[in-house]
Amino acid sequence: MIVKSVRGLDVPAIGLGTFGLSGNEGEAAIRAALDMGYRHLDTAIRYGNEREVGVAVRASGINRSELFVTTKIWPTDHAPDMVRRRVDESLERLGLDHVDLLLVHWPSKEVPLGETLAAFAEARDAGRARAIGVSNFTTALLGEAIDRHGAELAVNQVEYHPFLAQPKLLAALRAADMLMTAYLPLARGAVFSDEVLARIGRRHGKSAGQVALRWLVQQDNVLAIPRSSKPDNMRANIDIFDFELDAKEMAEIHALDRQERQVEMEWSPQWDRA
Repeated sequence: MIVKSVRGLDVPAIGLGTFGLSGNEGEAAIRAALDMGYRHLDTAIRYGNEREVGVAVRASGINRSELFVTTKIWPTDHAPDMVRRRVDESLERLGLDHVDLLLVHWPSKEVPLGETLAAFAEARDAGRARAIGVSNFTTALLGEAIDRHGAELAVNQVEYHPFLAQPKLLAALRAADMLMTAYLPLARGAVFSDEVLARIGRRHGKSAGQVALRWLVQQDNVLAIPRSSKPDNMRANIDIFDFELDAKEMAEIHALDRQERQVEMEWSPQWDRA
């Protein structure tokens, strides 16, 4: 497993996205992933499965220090008093005394960003989170967080895959000594029908999906959190560390960009363009 390091954090480059993994089946899927070697779990209050993540972690018997657990707070709860309450509730559901990363799930249009970031920093300084970060932030929002409010952020979690280039945002994150966590790294399965990815995969004895994930984690400061509930797919998603893409192959995949975004919400910010 490749590990990406920033601000004293060592983060496994491939994590398990847990959106939709709830109930007994979700708990079993998360536990299976841990048994396979996953050590990075991504959840959120909005997912409604923090309890299942916590149960799976405890049942695995894996030492807490070997795991990297992320959760996120929804924008309706970004007022400082709500942040404090939600952090406590999340830790109770997870059965943990801290998370490794606490993220602003989406930027809020109601609560001033500075107030939210101050509450997140308070949680970090109190040992409730090892690090804090954001999700779905643009370069403009990052600039506001860092330059205006002095936030010390470790991660920005955003949609990133071969069909959605993020060069401007990635450059800003590298300049700020931050990581990008790519969600929907397989573009909701669209990568599997791409002939360029399939052709490169045949050369390495890998699937198009494995090539897409390898392309992501081979980039500086980039992590990926593919989501799956199927053991075979989870196994394939983590089995990407025994091959390497050459410069030509990386360039071919970069050229697949068509600014195809899978997630567009009514509350989305004005996204960066490549």
